[in-house]
Formats: sequence, structure tokens, C-alpha cells
Amino acid sequence: MKVVKDLKSWINGYSEVKTAVEELELAFEYVRDEIVTEEEVDKMYKRTMHLIEELELKNMLRKEEDQLGAVLKVNAGAGGTESQDWASMLVRMYQRWCENHNYKVSITNWQDGDDAGIKTVTMQIEGDLAYGYLKSENGVHRLVRVSPFNAQGKRMTSFASVFVVPLVDDSIEINVNRADITWDTFRSSGAGGQHVNKVESGVRLHYMHTDEDSGEQQEIIIENTEGRSQQINRENAIRLLKSQLYEIELEKRRAAQAVIESGKKKIEWGSQIRSYVFDDRRVKDHRTNHQTSDVPGVMDGDIDEFIKAYLMEFGAEA
Repeated sequence: MKVVKDLKSWINGYSEVKTAVEELELAFEYVRDEIVTEEEVDKMYKRTMHLIEELELKNMLRKEEDQLGAVLKVNAGAGGTESQDWASMLVRMYQRWCENHNYKVSITNWQDGDDAGIKTVTMQIEGDLAYGYLKSENGVHRLVRVSPFNAQGKRMTSFASVFVVPLVDDSIEINVNRADITWDTFRSSGAGGQHVNKVESGVRLHYMHTDEDSGEQQEIIIENTEGRSQQINRENAIRLLKSQLYEIELEKRRAAQAVIESGKKKIEWGSQIRSYVFDDRRVKDHRTNHQTSDVPGVMDGDIDEFIKAYLMEFGAEA
């Protein structure tokens, strides 16, 4: 049924574009006979182009992992309170974007900053194509503004890292060796619930992952404090672990593709992808050169044009 639904959506999308193009061609004939106005033709043209671009954008999300939900983690960079405040602003930006697209968001880990903002937050985002869209946000985000935390009113630069992996669902099988998992428990803190600091419901998972090709070992640590019980948090931590292992496998596939692909533009983790300059009213993506002066709109979750620009430039990679 899932395959049928996907095929139907493509057929319906094509039919809608085909109909719009045919109507537009007729409109050009009718405007000569003054049956329709030039303004009406302009409106039909804009609608037709919008439908074509939407279908092209969907075509950029054909990979297996694109269809999944996402796990998005925001970490404050060096710089103390200023960077921690910037990280909290990014968390709010993504929460608003998810609200605008009707995605379900759960906070699985939240660590408050020392004086303001956050040190790290992990968000679990459920909904079709969430990873396909949000993978464009992977990297370092740079803020330039007059800091409210600086008594001299100096212009300061802050950094925060965003890390996005697919949220694995039941349709994807990931083998986890339970013998390689160890657990710590602790009392939840931060933006928890009424049970905060009463019981040790928070869990910390330690997993030793061995690369089958190289034999190298890597420790994966995942904290989960979302649920009211330790059992619920353990189950969700396992799910987050599977998501991270899935991303590791995807990275290996991408590396193999990079060997045979020419001219591939790969965005490495840790690179600066976007600058938000508040004083100059400018947000610019350094990968696509797409920019806007609507800084308040962007910080309120309006990042669709940045996502679209990224997907249209890099999404066609095999």
C-alpha cells in the first residue's frame, strides 16, 4: 500500500502539471481573442511554474532515507553564554519550522546553558520526508550580532553545530548487539516534566560499534530523558542508536559513491554552511549563495527557500 500510495502521488503530480500546461497554452490563444486578460495569463503562468518546481523538488528526495523522520541535534559552540543563547534560537527556529509543516517534535535530551540558552538539545522529528528536507541543515551555523550579554555593546560572532540523522522506523532492520550496550541512569533535569529530580528516569546508553570493514571501534553515547519511566527512555534510546548506526552505514555508501562521482560537492560536518548577520539584515547560505533580508522570518522558521535551494543544487546526486 505504501508503494501504491507513492506511485499515485507521482501520477497525480504529473497529471496536475500536464493539465496546467495545457490550460496555459490555451490561455495564450484566448488572450489574443481578448477572452482572458494578460493578468489572468500571468497568474496561470505563476501557478504552472510553482507546480513544476514542486514536482522537481520532490524528485530531489528519491533516496531511501529521505522518506524518514529525523533526529536533529543542536550543540552550542565555544563562546559561553552568547553561543548557548544562539543554540537556543536555532532550536526555536526548527521547532517553528516543524509546526508550520505539521511534524511531530519530541525533545529527547535537553541541557540548559550556564546562564542562558542551551548547551545541547536533541529533537526527534516524525513525519514523511522530514530527513529529506532537514539534511540540508547539517553543519555549522554562524551568528553575527550586537550581543545583549556584552555590556560594551560590541558586535560578536557565535557558532552552533547542527547534526541531522534519519529516524529509523520499523521498515528498516538494523542489527544491534545488545551485549555491547551498557547503561547509566540519572535524575532528569532541564525541560523535563513533573517527575524531574524525583526518580532516576533518565538513561545514558553506551554502545561499542565495530566497523565491519576496518575493525575500528567507536563508542556511541546517547542520553534520553523524554519519558516518565526508565523503560520508555531505554526503548527510545535504542531507537536513536539504530538511527545513528543507519547514518554510519549511509556515510559509508556516500563515501563509496564519492570515489566514482566526479565534481561531487560534499558538505562535510563542521563546515560553516550559513551566516545570520542581524545588523545587516542578511541571512546567507554559503553553499548555494541563496540569501534573504527577512531575518525575523527566518528565525521564526521560514527556511523553506534555503532548503529548496540546497536540494535543487545538490539533491540530484546519485
